[in-house]
Amino acid sequence: MNNQSDSAEYLVDQIKRKAPEYLDLLTAETDDDFEAAFDAILGKAIASLEEDKKNFRQLGENALSGVLAKALTMPGLTVTRETHSNGHVDLTIEADHCVPARKKLGEAKIWDGAEYHVDGLRQLLGRYTTGREGRGLLIVYVRKRNIAGLFKKLRKNMDSIFPVKQKGKTLDHTMKWSFLSTHAHDCGEDLQVGHIGCNLHIS
Repeated sequence: MNNQSDSAEYLVDQIKRKAPEYLDLLTAETDDDFEAAFDAILGKAIASLEEDKKNFRQLGENALSGVLAKALTMPGLTVTRETHSNGHVDLTIEADHCVPARKKLGEAKIWDGAEYHVDGLRQLLGRYTTGREGRGLLIVYVRKRNIAGLFKKLRKNMDSIFPVKQKGKTLDHTMKWSFLSTHAHDCGEDLQVGHIGCNLHIS
């Protein structure tokens, strides 16, 4: 190897070209920077499930979340299943090379209506989340037709009943069929949750 290939600058340049989202994740200085970098990685993982959905048609929530966890895992981003945090959390995501270290919790559900979705939100915020984690995740595997319409109705429902101490109306997310909500948490702070739709409908 020559001196150029040994240099840190060369390594960073290679990572920037081949895995820009990974570099953004490692170098995130603020929570917003980290969430933007993570969303890019999550978007690719969700898309990979959608592209291979015919092979996952027999899988339940746990198995689908196992596939998603493997798609998200990379050096510096550890994703575990059924980790204990006042109960067994579907997805625990730890960015262990970030400074400070960042952790996210995720609940995953196969779509079964707005009430079932809110139950998952209540479980995530009321049971698992301590308040130290970053933005929570509620992954929704949608096997029914018209994910766009279902999520539009879900947002309308949440913005009318403000479940789980929701503060204000939901906000747009950068990812398709997804949105954000903010909730007052028992820790005394407002916590954000990303509601992420994954289109697994097969005609």
